[in-house]
Amino acid sequence: MRRIIILALCFLFSAGHPAEARQWTLRECIDYARTNNIQVQNAQLNQAAAEESLLQAQASRFPTLNASASQNMSLLIGTDPYYSGNYAIQSGVTLYNGGRIANSIRQAEINALAGEYDIDAARNSIEVAVTQAYLNILYAKENVTTSQNNVEASKAQWERAQAMYEEGSISLSEYAQMESQHSSDVYQLAVNESSLAQYTLNLKQLLELGLNEDFAVFYPEIGDENVVAALPSVAEVYSVAEEILPDMKSGRLGIEAAKLNEDIASASGIPSISASGSMSTRNVYGTGRSFANQLSDNFGGGVGLTLSIPIINGRSVKTSKARAKIQTQQAALNYTNSQKNLLSTLEGLYQDVVSAQSRYQAAQKKLQSAELSYNLASEKYNEGMVNPVELLTEKNTYLAAQQELLQAKYQAILCRQLLNFYQGIPIEI
Repeated sequence: MRRIIILALCFLFSAGHPAEARQWTLRECIDYARTNNIQVQNAQLNQAAAEESLLQAQASRFPTLNASASQNMSLLIGTDPYYSGNYAIQSGVTLYNGGRIANSIRQAEINALAGEYDIDAARNSIEVAVTQAYLNILYAKENVTTSQNNVEASKAQWERAQAMYEEGSISLSEYAQMESQHSSDVYQLAVNESSLAQYTLNLKQLLELGLNEDFAVFYPEIGDENVVAALPSVAEVYSVAEEILPDMKSGRLGIEAAKLNEDIASASGIPSISASGSMSTRNVYGTGRSFANQLSDNFGGGVGLTLSIPIINGRSVKTSKARAKIQTQQAALNYTNSQKNLLSTLEGLYQDVVSAQSRYQAAQKKLQSAELSYNLASEKYNEGMVNPVELLTEKNTYLAAQQELLQAKYQAILCRQLLNFYQGIPIEI
């Protein structure tokens, strides 16, 4: 009986306290988003379409084969209508067209490979977005913790001010200042909690999680080694990033595909040779002869070669060649622009990390001094040796130092992780 009661109590307790939501690490968020994000799935569909285009281009090497059948009624003045049937099979194959088929197949292969790089680029893009969102949550969480501590401290100071006011040690104005500060700290806590909830929602949306799916973030311990780690040079990062980033690979393929398009356009002005063959038969109803005999007697076929020589075609060949050349130049310019953008991004990240690391180290010292000064002012305030205005001045300096430290810390971590990312190093916190 005792065992039954204990089990029943355990059941009731667990029913009233549902299991906590799974806590997602940054790596788990990234891996999930790289598979399930809508942009990634859309890139996969585009690549599937490119694969279909490749299959179609490859099939252009092979002969075509088509069959037809028709039933006809002929009406002539002064005669009765008669019915006939026609049946045929036609086949054709291109023997030579200046390499257009081979170049089209190679171009389709390049487009299919570029589609794979586009998928990788979409995954990289979502990885960066998830990392930023995740670090926003960590930053907001530390802000909430700081605000909670401030609320507790300001509540104690407010209660102390109330006692001092009742003793006549401070004026009503000074007491009101402490009460107002406590209310302001409570408000700031609510703002920071709202920001944390919004950042969490943003990350959940990046993961394409449903409305009713529980989601919580794992909060890792982040030490100074994550903030002030040594940095590679911009040149080192750039040389690796230009080689491995799918965006850059896709850009190089774009130039190659454009050059092939020039060859395809040039081949339009070259004579082409094709072969064809056909077999056909027919029957006429009402002749008194059997259907099978008519098909046999009327059976015929033929084969042929066709030489097509473009002579005057409204400048279409020349225009196609000119346009293809322009597209090659545009592809080259696009790639050069991508190189410039990549270098600019890496230089910006590097400068941001250097700046954030310097600010973080300076903010650490500033926070130590501000905290010491604030603690001394709090002790003096409790002893009645410092008025509320002086205490609040020290407190605001202390809070500003905390905020500067947090901002520098997370900016340094984010930019450092992104520099790693551009070198092909997995993002880990």
